[in-house]
Parts: sequence; structure tokens; C-alpha cells
Amino acid sequence: MKIKLSSVFVDDQDKALKFYTEVLGFVKKLDIPMGAAKWLTVVSSDELNGTELLLEPNGNPAAKTYQEAIFGQGIPATAFEVKAIQAEYKRLKELGVTFRTEPEKMGEVTAAIFDDTCGNLIQIYQV
Repeated sequence: MKIKLSSVFVDDQDKALKFYTEVLGFVKKLDIPMGAAKWLTVVSSDELNGTELLLEPNGNPAAKTYQEAIFGQGIPATAFEVKAIQAEYKRLKELGVTFRTEPEKMGEVTAAIFDDTCGNLIQIYQV
């Protein structure tokens, strides 16, 4: 068993695709029309056949409620590993990303949390 797909709810798939590719540096993998929404995934530019992140529309009221609740409590929807957190933090800040927390050492891990502009808090971390 292995993880090949994970998802985050987003309030606008086109806006999310722009943020996740142009700002975070992911690469669009799949963009399949499915009625009003799409099956829209991105992957790491370092692992084009790696785990896909589904940018899933939050059109379901339960999804929207969940997304808003964890955002309001400051809980990240997901986390991405980075090689050099201070450099990535600086790069993203220069691109206008709004951070909720600066990189902070927590035992063996250093982590920071930012707003993805699509209704989520995202954590980046370095081991």
C-alpha cells in the first residue's frame, strides 16, 4: 500500500492552480473536465510521477464547513517538505505569500504555516 493521491479543498480551482504552480512551483499533472469542476492535480517538479495533490472544489457544504473550521482554528490542511526552510520562507515571502508563523524549530523539525489564498493553511517543514 502506498499514498499516490492526496487532496485539499479549494474555493476556486483556477486560482488554486495558479498559486500551486506559479508560486509554490508544483507542476500540473491532470486537468480533466468533470461538469462544473475538474479533476485537477499537481505534482512536485522533482517527482513528476510522485504523489499527486488533488485541488478539490469545496462545493459540498460539508467540505466548505470543514475547510472553514480548520482554517479558523489555525490547523494546516496539509504539509509539504522542503530542503531549506529559511530559503523557501524567504522566496515565498518575496512572492507575497502571507505566513501565519515564521519558521520555528520543534524538536527535529522546523516548520512554518502560510495561507494558500484558496481557503487553506499549509505547513512547510524541514527535517
